Amino acid sequence: MPGDKETVYNRIAVLRAERGVSRRELATALGVHYQTIGYLERGEYSPSLHLALRIAAFFEVPVEVVFSLAPFPRLGSTG
Repeated sequence: MPGDKETVYNRIAVLRAERGVSRRELATALGVHYQTIGYLERGEYSPSLHLALRIAAFFEVPVEVVFSLAPFPRLGSTG
């Protein structure tokens, strides 16, 4: 059936890089296994709403800054 697997895009890796946070550090802060962060970043796993909100709170940004149903535009060299 079409639409069974909906992709949730995220900027977890970008946010981690900006803040200098390792996968392991983020996982520890969230109480999840560090491999879970890798699965999330690669789009192999969509987080629960609770986990998505906790990730956004960790980075102190609105959840829509971290997650989207549409691909994020590529970040250019401006900024």
